[in-house]
Amino acid sequence: MLLLAGLGNPGVQYANNRHNVGYMAADEIARRHNFSPWSKKFKGLIAEGRLAGEKAILIKPQTYMNLSGQSVGEAMRFYKLHAADVAVLYDELDLSPGKVRLKTGGGSGGHNGIRSIDQHIGNGFRRVRIGIGHPGAKELVHGHVLGDFAKDDRDWLEKLLEAIADNADMLASGDDSGFMNKTSLAVSGGAKQVPARSDTSPSQILQKAKSQSHIRQARQNKPAIAVPESGPMAAMLKKLLGKD
Repeated sequence: MLLLAGLGNPGVQYANNRHNVGYMAADEIARRHNFSPWSKKFKGLIAEGRLAGEKAILIKPQTYMNLSGQSVGEAMRFYKLHAADVAVLYDELDLSPGKVRLKTGGGSGGHNGIRSIDQHIGNGFRRVRIGIGHPGAKELVHGHVLGDFAKDDRDWLEKLLEAIADNADMLASGDDSGFMNKTSLAVSGGAKQVPARSDTSPSQILQKAKSQSHIRQARQNKPAIAVPESGPMAAMLKKLLGKD
């Protein structure tokens, strides 16, 4: 059985915050897979359903972000699960908006909700990190995560939440790489992105293309056979080539 936790802060004033993208993902999974209505339990809201043919529990802790581990820990112990049976959906500052990365274990990365869960169940759970981007300066982080998604974000955000929900079966079955690939393709529109080489600038690429063009032209104009200036061989070649 999978216990899937979406992190956020309760209350309508936080509903559209970047910090609540875990709640948003949990809501979309519940809707797409026809989970039960949300009910209060384990200091949170839970919904029951099935993913990949197995029972799954969605939980949205209502303890506020900093105490998320209390709720997740209670649910895990009640269902007699291990940390490996838990996956957590949450916002990640260090990922570009719309990027999703999944890993097992590791540090909290400064995320208070993850730090709390680490304290209550250990760090052996899976982390579904949903990129919200970094505002660029440490003093801007608080306002960024507790700020609402911008209007321009809605397009990629809706696609991403739908992709997370559509591919939640992969998450439940342990196909982590497949899950990440599917969600990435959904946001990128399927376009293949070739990473730019850090040691080659656009001007260097252009210069290289020009130099290669000059080399090709020089090779085309170069005589295929070097004709001697004098001697019997020179006379024979001049006769064959029609040269006086």
